[in-house]
Amino acid sequence: MKKRTDFNLLLAAGALLLLGSCKQNEERQEMHTQTEHAAPDAAAAEQQIREVLKAQSECWSQGNLECFMEDYWKSDSLLFVGKNGLTYGWQKTLDNYKKSYPDTSAMGKLTFDLKEFRPLSSGTMLVVGKWHLQREANLGDLQGHFSIILKHFTEGWKIIADHSS
Repeated sequence: MKKRTDFNLLLAAGALLLLGSCKQNEERQEMHTQTEHAAPDAAAAEQQIREVLKAQSECWSQGNLECFMEDYWKSDSLLFVGKNGLTYGWQKTLDNYKKSYPDTSAMGKLTFDLKEFRPLSSGTMLVVGKWHLQREANLGDLQGHFSIILKHFTEGWKIIADHSS
């Protein structure tokens, strides 16, 4: 009886390990299959990313959070780190933005001051900079720093991790 219980426990533990490994492989495969072609060289990548961030600031400044979020990886594995801690997932990140910035006056006009571009690997770039929200006098301006990691997918550069403070 004891041998059978030990065997069942060992079998259950093996199944859990296998399921965890399958989930990690699925996430790696999801990221891999979305990058089917070669990434641009560092100079071209920097220019493309500057364009992505320019489009993001324009979307934000027009009060369009859905447009702003188009350049984030639409995945449950998206990581956002802010003053309230860690957030996982594209939808949850959008929901948090909507709570924090409920209208165009709260959103203000967004500008970025890009400080550094560092290739982490072929098709992955770290960008560090400052953000500034110009808002009405009664709300006051906001500003801070950010670091984002972008990955080059078939459809272009997407933010896969964002740390803003």
